[in-house]
Amino acid sequence: MSHHYISKDFLDLGQIRQIIKEEKKLRLSEESKSLISACREYLENTIRSNQEPIYGINTGFGSLCNVSISSARLEELQENLVRSHACGTGKTVRKPIIKLMLFLKIQSLSYGHSGIRLSTVERLIEMYNRDVLPVIFEQGSLGASGDLAPLAHLSLPLIGEGEVFYGGTKRNAAEVLDELGWERLRLGVKEGLALLNGTQFMTAHGVYALLESHRLCFLADVIGSLSVDAFYCNMAPFDPLVHDIRPHAGQIKTATRIRSLLKDSEIAVKRKVNVQDPYSFRCIPQVHGATRDTLAFVQKVIFTEVNSVTDNPNIFIEEDKIISGGNFHGQPLALALDYLAIAMSELGNISERRTFQLISGERGLPAFLVKDPGLNSGFMITQYSAASLVSQNKQYATPASVDSIVSSNGQEDHVSMGANAATKLLKVTANVLNIMAIELFNSSQALYFRQPEKTSPILEKFLDGFRSQVPILKNDEIMYKHIASARKYISKVHIGQLEEQINYNQK
Repeated sequence: MSHHYISKDFLDLGQIRQIIKEEKKLRLSEESKSLISACREYLENTIRSNQEPIYGINTGFGSLCNVSISSARLEELQENLVRSHACGTGKTVRKPIIKLMLFLKIQSLSYGHSGIRLSTVERLIEMYNRDVLPVIFEQGSLGASGDLAPLAHLSLPLIGEGEVFYGGTKRNAAEVLDELGWERLRLGVKEGLALLNGTQFMTAHGVYALLESHRLCFLADVIGSLSVDAFYCNMAPFDPLVHDIRPHAGQIKTATRIRSLLKDSEIAVKRKVNVQDPYSFRCIPQVHGATRDTLAFVQKVIFTEVNSVTDNPNIFIEEDKIISGGNFHGQPLALALDYLAIAMSELGNISERRTFQLISGERGLPAFLVKDPGLNSGFMITQYSAASLVSQNKQYATPASVDSIVSSNGQEDHVSMGANAATKLLKVTANVLNIMAIELFNSSQALYFRQPEKTSPILEKFLDGFRSQVPILKNDEIMYKHIASARKYISKVHIGQLEEQINYNQK
């Protein structure tokens, strides 16, 4: 199927991965169309028959909630909201995340509790399908009244304002609408608020980080296994007996994977003179496993959010209620995103420690993994680079969610800072990718000095691919290019094929 139908069915990470990978277009299911239309009709009937103040519909916003707005100016109110809240600063958000924001906003509006018009949702779907991606900035959201500033930028092109990425360039939205023959929308009652209230900036970053973190967790086991053999480590710490008596799911899965990755390794089966190995090798199941368990928890939180209504006020047709609540507040996401940043930074932390051990001149390996150390500095400074990234991650892992700044003249007196948690999480995962690339660069070099002994067939094949891009060094060379090639290799490596081989070994 070339299309994904928006519906009330629960969305999971696998489905979103597939939608992205297969570049599926979006369509509304008939169920969603009916829910959206019925909610809009209810809202319009309620406004016509009821002169009572309803937040954000016939009142101002935030601390201006007690200011009544005349019925003649309700549309103007909504468009003013979008314009005034487009206050983003900093770098532009990555295009894949912008596209996820569009997708998640459409999903949230489709449940029939937001009062938006069907035509407005369909325009968002057209923007998604035609890759008309609003220019959005990383900074400006407190993650409380929803992601107000980023979602204002997401919404500006609907009324022919702001900028978009289209056709590979950044352009004025009005020009692109004219080129596509799209009329500028006039936002109706509550529509601006429905578009701006919501957690789609945080959630999209969370989904993107989940996809990257799952990949990094897998690579951490693969690269860590190479380092286990490179450092001549014992296999006893990976014995299932050890993990069965402390049965954390992530720990058991990691130990099982390490055993499968090192199955039939000539080095792994050798009797070692070293009685114990450093924690960075011996405790891989415990450390990597704890990150894996954190990832499972965070995924549950994020996908509860993906499948939720997060704007305000919420409309309940059957109960005949319009309720101003707080589903836009990002606290669940803020805590989860901070937690994931801490967990992912630990993957980088333990990886750097393995790099440190590999260059230490221990266990028959030359100092700094090079012939003629002294004349050559070898891999000495690769560890410096990894250490710098690890230290920076410790700073990024400081929780954003412990902070709050009063806004909107005291009406919004507690905010989550989840947007800041979201953006710095991606900085953590980017650093972890580089740290792992450096470890792989070092473990490949170390295993060269173990020849003719070999690691496992799975890992030898992985190494062959890596060494076709990153050579074994005989003398000092400019290193940054090799680190960049290592990063590129693990960014592109086919995880699915490796998983199939590992699963086969587990049988």
